[in-house]
Amino acid sequence: MAIFSVIGRRDLPIRGDGLYLRASEMRDYLEWAELREKSRSFLTPWEPLWPIDDLTRASFRYRVRRHAEEMARDEAYSFFIFREEDDALMGGLSFGHVRRGVSQAATLGYWMGEPYAGKGHMTRAARAACAYAFEKRGFHRIEAACLPTNEPSKRLLERVGFKQEGYARSYLNINGQWRDHLLYAMLETDPQPINPPSPA
Repeated sequence: MAIFSVIGRRDLPIRGDGLYLRASEMRDYLEWAELREKSRSFLTPWEPLWPIDDLTRASFRYRVRRHAEEMARDEAYSFFIFREEDDALMGGLSFGHVRRGVSQAATLGYWMGEPYAGKGHMTRAARAACAYAFEKRGFHRIEAACLPTNEPSKRLLERVGFKQEGYARSYLNINGQWRDHLLYAMLETDPQPINPPSPA
């Protein structure tokens, strides 16, 4: 199987307001594993069940390879979010389920480590990433889903410019249970919010 690499792509890293996004690399493993473990109880209510080996080096190596392959095949785009002032890894963001042809769409997903949550970092990261997705990747539509009880995530999506479009029953399996989700979307033609970032 061919080995893919995203290092050296001219459109990366994605620069935002005090942060940047780039593809994961093996050198990120220790910081990533420490942040995820430290944030486990904070993240698990909103995520699919973690595999038993999720935080191992072998699992991370597979993750890095898979993300690079998906990006090379234009199937998904996954990034880590870093604070610009000290290169601290804060979280992750992805555009998955890329559809081309008549759709030109993808689905936004994200996570933020507990030490960095509620400080506006994800709002800024999502704005920068969505601008990249529309301008550099040619998407027409970006979709997102959110648990109805996840008020911070709902506020984040709305600040970034997403509009609620519907309610999907048993949409995703979160923390071992099929859960209903609110459905959001943003179009490349939608006006961008002019309000300054606030904590998310």
